[in-house]
Amino acid sequence: MSSLPPALHPWATQLAIFPEELALSLGPYVARLSAAIGALRPRGEADGGEPQGYDGLTRRGSYERLLLTEWLYALESPDEFVRRAAFGEQAFLKPAFKQPQGSRRTVVLMDAGPDQLGAPRIAHLALLVVLQRRAEAAGAEFVWGVLQSSPDKGPFTAVTPATVNTWLSARSGVPVRGEHVARWREALALGSAPEDGWLVGDARLARFPEAAGLSRVDVAEVVAPGVRKLSVAVRRLARAPAAVELELPPADACVRLLRDPFTVRATAPVRLSRSARVQSFFFSADGSRLILARADGSMAVQPLPHSPRATVPRPRRFQPAAGQVLVAAGWRRNGGLLALTRDDRTLWIHGWMPEGSRITRPRGIPYLGYEGLLPDAPAPHLPPGLATVQVVDDRERVLVRDAEGRLFLVNPQGPALLASRVSAFAEVKGRPSFVMTPAEGSPMEGVWLGLLEDFHQRHVPLGPGDGKAYFGHVHGFGHPEAGLLALRHQPGTWQVLMAQGNVQLSVPVGSRVVGVGINSYPKKEPGLLLLGPDRRGFMLLSPSGVRTVTRAAQDVVHAEASHGQPLLAWLTVKGELVVWSFQHETAIYRAAPEEGS
Repeated sequence: MSSLPPALHPWATQLAIFPEELALSLGPYVARLSAAIGALRPRGEADGGEPQGYDGLTRRGSYERLLLTEWLYALESPDEFVRRAAFGEQAFLKPAFKQPQGSRRTVVLMDAGPDQLGAPRIAHLALLVVLQRRAEAAGAEFVWGVLQSSPDKGPFTAVTPATVNTWLSARSGVPVRGEHVARWREALALGSAPEDGWLVGDARLARFPEAAGLSRVDVAEVVAPGVRKLSVAVRRLARAPAAVELELPPADACVRLLRDPFTVRATAPVRLSRSARVQSFFFSADGSRLILARADGSMAVQPLPHSPRATVPRPRRFQPAAGQVLVAAGWRRNGGLLALTRDDRTLWIHGWMPEGSRITRPRGIPYLGYEGLLPDAPAPHLPPGLATVQVVDDRERVLVRDAEGRLFLVNPQGPALLASRVSAFAEVKGRPSFVMTPAEGSPMEGVWLGLLEDFHQRHVPLGPGDGKAYFGHVHGFGHPEAGLLALRHQPGTWQVLMAQGNVQLSVPVGSRVVGVGINSYPKKEPGLLLLGPDRRGFMLLSPSGVRTVTRAAQDVVHAEASHGQPLLAWLTVKGELVVWSFQHETAIYRAAPEEGS
């Protein structure tokens, strides 16, 4: 977050989950609380453990480690050798030892009861930022939880919009009791003297015998006419206590921090004229851009901003010539718009770079003589196909999956039909990949993964299914060849393919699968992205259950998840196009028709 003052740069990564204005409001709390708490000293590598060579010099040590130059004194000047030994001036090699840094753990247990409701929770939020950063700096694991919640649900291991929202909704009318502390200590195996355990709440937590051995942060609101302050006392074990008084942020910032700290104040959406209204969309083959089919028959490639606060890039537009219709569109891997159009006789390639050329120019392929070997135009009101480029030996090969689900190589040097009944097509691990169902009568059975490698294609069996499939954006997790891939086994039953065994999921009646993703809490596991029966709510279905993701303002007519970025996009009945980021948990792009269009 570049707009943060230099004093807050150490916490830039943690504060980046908040909108800029809230990060600036929370920042002074973070800096002052961090100074009061102090650093978690990294475990030294000279205090025992596995030997790891030498680390500099020291004035003390065994004579087996005495520096060779010191032995030279013993040979050439024995009196000087004795003098240096008597006055502690001799130099020894200092041994180093390796210790497992990951075995350390910072545990934070927070009171969400009536004593801490309201303004004290703002200090709690700042403390989470401080203690997470402190643990990361020392190479320690970070674990936190709510005392009134059941440990059976598992603790949190990170400070993210999802975990903070769960914490905010965990407000309780039950005051903390000693049994709450004891239950969490047992669940987390803290023992009688945990290395870095913290209780955050009211000062009365010190009365509980179960709090022994834990450091505390006591938070209270200062009650005085016209005063808006918090009093925070840091009571770290074996350290002198530190007290801090914090001025509360402005009232509107306090309300946002306590109710909805991650919603970015909406900026005006991009306004589209009647002719530019989006009729359909899909993600490019690498998943980083949106291909927009517009009402006037043109198309546009919309680069997507990296965050809700980033400037929206201008789209690249393409208008077919008179008498031509758009067949397929995409984005070349090394940059540049790619479009295929056709008239009554010829298929035209726009944006393809012939071998040995530094510029692109339209190339025509006559349909006559290539019947069945070239993609055709989509039916009215259907989106165009997806086009991309494969580079082999510095030569570009144009690949197209048309609206009928056929995959073509359409270079003028040799057009060819590569596969039929292709249900998913994307770039996975830098190579074109697709999911196909063999034609009737083929010796191949079930569903297959096709991989285009140089001048040949390889097929990998995926098992039974009806062919419906989605690629996900996490390519290092899941199937060893296809990455994250969801495959419909039969109507209502899907499975996400993994390196060892598959995860089978049953889709609730009325819900529609729009992609595949990862559920990170309480553990990392694959899941299906669903559009609910109301056609507005999006959910993530995983083996742990169903989690709400976001909600559209109007009924959704089309939705799709990117297979290259953690993004979800949808188009509503009123023509509003929204791109939602899983990383920021908010919309990063909106486009809506002009009023009256």
